Amino acid sequence: MNTRSLLLATLIAVGLAACSKKEEPAPAPAPAPVVDAAKEAAQKAEEAAKQAADAAKDAAGAAKEAGKEAVDATKEAGKEAVDATKDAAKDAVAAAKEAAGAAKEAGKEAVAATADATKEAADKAKAAVGK
Repeated sequence: MNTRSLLLATLIAVGLAACSKKEEPAPAPAPAPVVDAAKEAAQKAEEAAKQAADAAKDAAGAAKEAGKEAVDATKEAGKEAVDATKDAAKDAVAAAKEAAGAAKEAGKEAVAATADATKEAADKAKAAVGK
């Protein structure tokens, strides 16, 4: 009986040992399509961000260029206004000189006419006195 008891005890011990092990389930692998889709979405987002940054740089460059063009146009308009003012001033001076010359000439003619009229009047006065 001793052998039988020993055999039975061994059999029970092996059974208990086999039943007492806990099997841990293996972690479920992530579905490949979901991971691939996430990677693809991340790549597309990165590319979109790069394109947005490039577009922002281009817009900033265009704004800077437009600002330079506006400054240049303003400078050019200022130069043209100064030139027009100078030309107008020259024309005004020329017209004033011409008017002054005409006034001088008219003054000379008036003096000559006055002298002639005075001489005539004096001659008439002499003639009237002499009669």
